[in-house]
Amino acid sequence: MTRLYKLSLLVALGSLVFASQDAFQSKCVKFAGQIDIPNVKVNFVEFVQGGTNLSLADNPSSCGASSQAVSVDMCRVAMAVSTSKTSEITLEAWFPRDYKGRFLSTGNGGISGCIQYYDLAYTAQLGFATVGANNGHNGTSGEPFYRRPEVIKDYAYRSVHTGVVIGKQLTKKFYDEGFKKSYYLGCSTGGRQGWKSVQKYPNDFDGVVAGAPAINLINLFSWSASFYPITDSPNSDTFLTTAEWKIVHEEILRQCDAIDGARDRIIENPDLCRPILETLTCDPRATNRTSCLSSAQVNTAQNALSPLYGINGTLLYPRMQPGSEILAAPIMYNGKPFQYSEDWYRYVVYNDPSWSGANFTVKDAAVALAQNPYNIQTWDGDISSFKKTGGKILHYHGLQDELISSENSKMYYSHVSKTMKLPPTKLDEFYRFFPISGMGHCGGGDGAYGIGQGLRSYDGNNPEDNVLMAMVQWVEKGKAPETVRGAKFSNGPGSKVEYKRKHCRWPRRNVFQGPGNYTDENAWHCV
Repeated sequence: MTRLYKLSLLVALGSLVFASQDAFQSKCVKFAGQIDIPNVKVNFVEFVQGGTNLSLADNPSSCGASSQAVSVDMCRVAMAVSTSKTSEITLEAWFPRDYKGRFLSTGNGGISGCIQYYDLAYTAQLGFATVGANNGHNGTSGEPFYRRPEVIKDYAYRSVHTGVVIGKQLTKKFYDEGFKKSYYLGCSTGGRQGWKSVQKYPNDFDGVVAGAPAINLINLFSWSASFYPITDSPNSDTFLTTAEWKIVHEEILRQCDAIDGARDRIIENPDLCRPILETLTCDPRATNRTSCLSSAQVNTAQNALSPLYGINGTLLYPRMQPGSEILAAPIMYNGKPFQYSEDWYRYVVYNDPSWSGANFTVKDAAVALAQNPYNIQTWDGDISSFKKTGGKILHYHGLQDELISSENSKMYYSHVSKTMKLPPTKLDEFYRFFPISGMGHCGGGDGAYGIGQGLRSYDGNNPEDNVLMAMVQWVEKGKAPETVRGAKFSNGPGSKVEYKRKHCRWPRRNVFQGPGNYTDENAWHCV
């Protein structure tokens, strides 16, 4: 092959690549004029080049993101979609140039109306045609719910479902091949939205990845509200500082860390941890009180780690799992009413903006539960309709979760099993639940939390290391995940991986049996 011929070939190949890119850009720019869907107003359509730090000038400031790094070429479609005469959602669809033939919807967090752009960027990077909406309102406050039932309805279920319906139509219009499978990825409120889709719209998705779901939502708000009456304000003798919660945490580790066979500062199965906290009570004669607590403080810690029961003694919400103390201290035990709970009671339960979380009692919990607007509890145990579609669910929950107790996910798994009269071996055919040791709320924590649930926990596309790609493999190749493999980062995602650990599917638990060090993933076994 002559040098001139090689040069000509390279120029020709370069031209083809450029033409392909140019065709994609042209298609993107023209797409706005092709969108004619009832109740949809196109705000703008733009081509975004990979490597761009995308400005999010219109994103509400409380959502905390003024820009988003985008790693791949994509077409961005921004819309306003009417959901009723008095409500609408802001919806975005991101169509990557390197498209893999799959549609995906993302979810939201808390009570917020924030599009999770980091999830759009992550899933577009993996080749999904991706949509995300603002949950029917803007910002992180619950005030938009005030006397606006249609906005609550969007938050309960309609925002995600509307985005799915519109998103699928747009995907078919934008890509000649349409899409072959439909997926969902969300955590926290996003996890609840995934479960609501499974329960209410079983045909929306072929595969759902639902993390740390805020199911049992009304009681979750009440449980979160219950911590302030327990701790009281920072000047109360019942209050514990963050440093004092660290004392509690160290004692819990002393009593429970080795139950799984390894002292690695990770509790593999909090169910087996029933700490006796009276051991922390200061001797009245002691002069050094830096590693003990007053009797009132011990009582606070015990109550904070106890379930919430209703006025008639029924269980409303399980206990906070032991091991989460340091993460939970500045958020749940900080001597202030929990914002999301206070907002829910102010703007939904009582329609009274002056209501204070400082006054919460379980009588309030009963009032809230009796309302359950649009069945936002998301606690239906019969998911047989989803099963009949051939759909799959991968449910995970961090065992250091500081905001939503992982014990609630175990309680829901049991509820599904009892309602459908199916043992775990049968549930495994379509529903698998993975408790993730050492993971905080949706990520972070002391252990191997990097399971590919987003940009902040990414460690490659291998299905063994990536819950979303594990779901794709399950749906499209019929290979169900036996374990979920997590990465322990030395200093956050992208940093050196200290070790990996295979997390077991429920109701199995991880036990260290050796040989070798606890950092050896093969020294752990699911029993």
